[in-house]
Amino acid sequence: MSTLTLLTLIAVAIVVLVLVVYLIGIAYYLNKADRHLVKLAGGLEAIQGHAGPLPEHLGAINGALKALRDDLRGTDRHLEGVGRVLRRDQEGA
Repeated sequence: MSTLTLLTLIAVAIVVLVLVVYLIGIAYYLNKADRHLVKLAGGLEAIQGHAGPLPEHLGAINGALKALRDDLRGTDRHLEGVGRVLRRDQEGA
């Protein structure tokens, strides 16, 4: 066997070895990503289960928030009136 043939076989073996190492690494990280995706899918299913009853309660929450908003608007109007009275008292003094 000539030296050139031996060097070619060694170069091919090195290239194949490097490719095997990279492919094993890719397979490892793809497997790891698959496990993470399975956990993510499980978590999303749990969230979906917990969020299921929300539409039933959102109407009540929305109604309570509207009542709070209306009360706060009334309070704001009263505070504006108090501010006007206090300004008049300061100007008159």
